[in-house]
Amino acid sequence: MYEWIKALHIIAVISWMAGMLYLPRLFVYHCEAEPGSKQSETFKVMERRLLKAIINPAMAVTWLAGLTLMWLGQWYHSHWFHAKFLLVLILSGVHGLFSKIVKDFAADRNRRPQKFFRIINEVPTLLMILIVILVVVKPF
Repeated sequence: MYEWIKALHIIAVISWMAGMLYLPRLFVYHCEAEPGSKQSETFKVMERRLLKAIINPAMAVTWLAGLTLMWLGQWYHSHWFHAKFLLVLILSGVHGLFSKIVKDFAADRNRRPQKFFRIINEVPTLLMILIVILVVVKPF
């Protein structure tokens, strides 16, 4: 059963990361749209659907499968796992920030510039790289 749960976890992580990498790009383009315009309204729909239909469920499955793997594999004793867990908590916090930003755009309350979204777009990538290294290499 462990291998099936691991496969589900990997699929969920890929889905979660795909959304986490795409959503801030939508924010960059949404900044250019005039509030209330057809383009802005289209971005609102895209952002909401991406978050609700892909990112949120993928994160939930990632957490459930990951915690199951941690328990079954008894990884909670490993130092590499503690570091990975911290990074996943940070990634979940970034997810929460993205959820707030979707709400801000939906209410035409975004005050952040494009540059912010271009920078924040790199955070999930960096976290993903570090997490994968910890899981594969298990350096400590």
